[in-house]
Amino acid sequence: MATVFQPESCVADHVRAIPRSGIRDFFDIVQGMKDVISLGVGEPDFVTPWHIREAAIYALERGRTTYTSNLGLPKLREAIAVSLQRHFNVSYDPKNQILIAVGVSEAMDVAIRAITNPGDEILYHEPCYVSYSPSISLAAGKPVPVACQAGNGFAVSAEAIARAITPRSKALILNFPTNPTGGTMTRQELLKIADLVARHNLVVLTDEIYSELTFEGDHVSIASLPGMAERTIFLHGFSKAYAMTGFRIGYACGPVALIEAMMRIHQYSMLCASIISQEAAIEAILRGEPDTASMRDQYRLRRNYIVKALNDMGLTCHLPRGSFYAFPSILSTGLSSKEFALGLLQKEKVACVPGAAFGASGEGFVRCCFATAFPQIEVAMERMARFVKTARAAR
Repeated sequence: MATVFQPESCVADHVRAIPRSGIRDFFDIVQGMKDVISLGVGEPDFVTPWHIREAAIYALERGRTTYTSNLGLPKLREAIAVSLQRHFNVSYDPKNQILIAVGVSEAMDVAIRAITNPGDEILYHEPCYVSYSPSISLAAGKPVPVACQAGNGFAVSAEAIARAITPRSKALILNFPTNPTGGTMTRQELLKIADLVARHNLVVLTDEIYSELTFEGDHVSIASLPGMAERTIFLHGFSKAYAMTGFRIGYACGPVALIEAMMRIHQYSMLCASIISQEAAIEAILRGEPDTASMRDQYRLRRNYIVKALNDMGLTCHLPRGSFYAFPSILSTGLSSKEFALGLLQKEKVACVPGAAFGASGEGFVRCCFATAFPQIEVAMERMARFVKTARAAR
């Protein structure tokens, strides 16, 4: 008699151990509700600028529907090289040091897989984007979180990183400005970290997807610091700065040997990014700076409003210096981050993300994305203030 087939028993152990995304899990609940104001999903509320959309349409009309090189279109890689030299003071050869990926998420995943041997420890600061730890685990590495504190603007310190380093440490992941906190780094602190990683012979993976959305001061890439280009994989993309989330275009830059290793994985998984999206990305990087500046100005106004509103209702919130996220403390309500987010959603129809979704050190906070229309943010803050007052009264 044939054994009853159980599909769940066929799932690999290391995949079974990977949790569902705390963001997506929460928004499965949101999708079933009406009239919700979402401060949740980290996506610009702006439509991709018309000239970028036109470039995609024109590419389609010209029959640009083929595969590209595994590395991506030469014209796009050349434009990226020029832009990075101009804005980040980093130099890469477009022929063999730049790889076009399907979003920064794929670029990060391929980078981690390209450098990680089983058991290697990969350090990353936390709270952080939800994919870092699972991507490390899927590559048979060991995720090692380094906690950041609100009192330090959620920057990561060289001292905290040093305490986490062991003989098994292989790499350090940085993401500044940070999702979910909006934290940024100073050149002085990055110099300390650069010295630390050089002494311990670490690779650095720097995810700079929010770099154009820096509100105060100049953004500094660790890749631009002395001696760091040869040990850094620089990751960036078009989703946030140009409101191109659905185009799924990112890129990785670095030493030839590391980009070659990443390309070997990329060629067998994705093959290449969409040629239509790559054509749109060329238009964005060549002529999209005014669009980015305009969107950044709007985000700054929203940031100033939402942070003041959160503090006024008694939810302590530092001023994020980059990205489009506020990360207020909800400890004064006596609720966990999940209880707060679910209660706010059910009682006031405002969606934000529990801080615990971004790692253990995110507990006690919620993420509020201000890439939402100003009038909706105003209503959301009124509703949240009402919920906070009720929650405190119930303690």
